[in-house]
Amino acid sequence: MQSVLSELDKLGVEYEAMDIDPDFADTAAFCEHYGVALEDSANTIIVVGKSDPRVYVACVVLATTKLDVNGAVRRRLGVKRASFASADETVELTGMMIGGVTPFALPAALPLWVDSRVMDRSTVVVGGGSRSLKVRLSPEVFRTMGGSEVVLDLAVPAT
Repeated sequence: MQSVLSELDKLGVEYEAMDIDPDFADTAAFCEHYGVALEDSANTIIVVGKSDPRVYVACVVLATTKLDVNGAVRRRLGVKRASFASADETVELTGMMIGGVTPFALPAALPLWVDSRVMDRSTVVVGGGSRSLKVRLSPEVFRTMGGSEVVLDLAVPAT
């Protein structure tokens, strides 16, 4: 958690750290319990391209959308098959549990793709590196941080 806040401090961005009950870390429960609109909540999802060797990417999408794993993500990774990384893979790769994965303080070699819809929000709430912390900030941070790329149609509207 502290490494995430330290990373944000290094980036020089304004943010609000939100201590939360870990029982409400999952997006729908968090939004309902803390009164955050789903469209202002963004999830960081680790995807694995099932090639040899396996390739990984972190993707940030709004809670009102669905990551296009089998379309946009798979094509961009250049693999025949892709899927969500398992909970174990996510922890092994990032050191973070699902429900707390953040786009900040990720391994340097892990690309970060941000769906362009995220950039339309004035602020977004993202994971803070653990299930007991969320962070609200301007999505403009993704334009300035190294290793991130804004991608058009990385996600599709949720049905």
